[in-house]
Amino acid sequence: MVEKLKQNKLFIQIMKFLVVGGTATLIDFVVLFILKEFASFNEIIANTISFTISVIYNYIASVKWVFDVNKEKDAKQQFIIFIVFSIIGLLINNIILWICVDKFAIYYLIGKVIATIIVMVFNFVTRKMFLE
Repeated sequence: MVEKLKQNKLFIQIMKFLVVGGTATLIDFVVLFILKEFASFNEIIANTISFTISVIYNYIASVKWVFDVNKEKDAKQQFIIFIVFSIIGLLINNIILWICVDKFAIYYLIGKVIATIIVMVFNFVTRKMFLE
């Protein structure tokens, strides 16, 4: 019975993570597209800006709705951990995008999809480990 409750809780948490992540991804892609197509930003600079905006949204939504943030941990310390892992995620995202676009001549939005999938897994694992 206890194991079933844990499984249900994890399933609900993953669903919430997907909703928040989906919304953050939409924000990320829309801002990236606008900056690249209408403001003529380089894709890496546009990606850095769009990723940063989506991370801010994602942090607020994750802490308030997705993860049972450990109240015994220092909020400032948790935020710093979140930022450190977000920066790592941004670096992974930019490296994958750069490889896709510059090395394999893949359209930047397809490269962004590949990078997003990889970073999404990284984000869930690290946030689960360090926010709860």
